[in-house]
Amino acid sequence: MNRTDWDAYFASLIGDTGTGVPGLAVLAYADGHEVYRFAAGVRRVDGERSWPMTMDSRFRMASVSKMFTVFTLMELAEAGKLSLDDDVSEYLGFRLRHPSYPDVPITLRMLASHTSGLRDGRVYSIPPSVRVQAFFTPGSPYWEDGAHFAPAGQAPGVYFTYCNLNYGLLGTVIEAVTGQRFDRYQKAHILAALDCRADYVPGNLEAAEFAKLGTVYLKRDSQGRWDEQGPWQGTIDDFGGVQPEREALALQNPYAQDVCQTYDLAAYRPGTNATIFSPQGGLRLSLEELGHVLAMMSQGGRYQDRPVLAPSSLQAMFSPQWVYDGRNGDTCGQTLLTYGLGEFFVDGTGPARCCRTKAVDLWGHTGQAFGLLSGLFVRPGTGSGFAYVMNGEALAEDDDPRSAGRFSCNYIWEENVMDGLCRLIDGL
Repeated sequence: MNRTDWDAYFASLIGDTGTGVPGLAVLAYADGHEVYRFAAGVRRVDGERSWPMTMDSRFRMASVSKMFTVFTLMELAEAGKLSLDDDVSEYLGFRLRHPSYPDVPITLRMLASHTSGLRDGRVYSIPPSVRVQAFFTPGSPYWEDGAHFAPAGQAPGVYFTYCNLNYGLLGTVIEAVTGQRFDRYQKAHILAALDCRADYVPGNLEAAEFAKLGTVYLKRDSQGRWDEQGPWQGTIDDFGGVQPEREALALQNPYAQDVCQTYDLAAYRPGTNATIFSPQGGLRLSLEELGHVLAMMSQGGRYQDRPVLAPSSLQAMFSPQWVYDGRNGDTCGQTLLTYGLGEFFVDGTGPARCCRTKAVDLWGHTGQAFGLLSGLFVRPGTGSGFAYVMNGEALAEDDDPRSAGRFSCNYIWEENVMDGLCRLIDGL
């Protein structure tokens, strides 16, 4: 297939009903160099007006953000400021233990690999005036009857369950180590090194970058009713083109949107509660900037001939920290069978395979939240990889049979995009 054919393929995935998405952007690398880019559809709609999806359209990238949190963690480890096997209690200012395993320290490595024995509960982002200890304190409004601890038998360091709260705690540790707010430290270090103008706080984006911010949509109204023939309904970053005040941020809890109030960050004390910034998913990135990450990963941790991370740090991120053995974790419908540090492995022959015609092994991470679907994956050692973002769904992910993948356990939107990108970079 030539470029025109690929453009037509990806354009066919954009639409207003069914499995179509309002906007789509993709980027592919091969042999360490960009080989393809595509962007079409809309990033924002307002009545009859719309703004086009472009490579520099900015979105809340959901769990792709996790790799940036681990980038920051690895940077601090390289500087000797922490070790991945440190007890997280050393940094949080309170003793954190699973009640059923009081003698097992919960480490930074466990948090980054989702083997901590912690769970999300209904809420995993809490007001900036509240310390993260509140999640684990009986009687606290955020205790949720102990829902943030795994059941007995799911021991820390052994059992895997994907948990966003892990990354809120990692963000808090980063603050404790650096003495700086999570968002500010990351902007001054990893994001600056990668030439990313991204931010966790929409009001703090440069005006020109806020103007590129896209909205995430569903065909679902405020009562939870789906209507694929109806209008797109904004679910996150639906600001109507008006930038929020600086130093103000809303809580982001996809499963408890009723508690998502906006808070002033002026009095926030670093090292107490970085969940407000959503280190697990709150980074507003563009696909162009994700291309900088692809370049860095394909060049052994360097970007624009500058060192960003040591090759050993990338190798650690792409090394299995947990592997499913049939009973030691929740696989999220067989999509997660091997997890590293902020990255997971996709077996090209497994149930979550990304290519329908050939085995393509990948390391990376997806993002799924509020209707957004994103991803960044590489084939370590080859210089090949891809990234994508889609900003809406007209169908319910699990309640409509059309959302199911045809050859994998991935959703149809991801399957279509990733299959195309795998075939493109492999020359199929």
